Amino acid sequence: MARVKQTPHKTMGKPRPNQQQPQQKRPHRYRPGTVALREIRRYQRSTELLIPKLPFQRLVREIIQQVSPNIQYRVEVGAMAALQEAAENFATGIFEDANLCATHAKRVTITPKDIDLARRIRGEK
Repeated sequence: MARVKQTPHKTMGKPRPNQQQPQQKRPHRYRPGTVALREIRRYQRSTELLIPKLPFQRLVREIIQQVSPNIQYRVEVGAMAALQEAAENFATGIFEDANLCATHAKRVTITPKDIDLARRIRGEK
């Protein structure tokens, strides 16, 4: 008996799960870590401040208000810029030291205990 090629039946309604839909082009994705390394290089190359000026200014004014609630202080622009530069420099140094602590512990993620250890070694805590 000879074999007869069967033609597929057309189905009405929903397509079956095993039937392929037309391929849609997916958006381009970089491999994990590529964008992070690009951002690291960008921020190491730049000299601009990392914290936006207005939120930092609001934070400083809030702290001043908590320290002395009855007195209204005015802060010069140069003083605020110097304070922000010093704060960012301090935070960057802490993160660098905490990264060394995490690397020493054979980890790649900074944890709060790394920051505590870095501050303790610096003699700040």
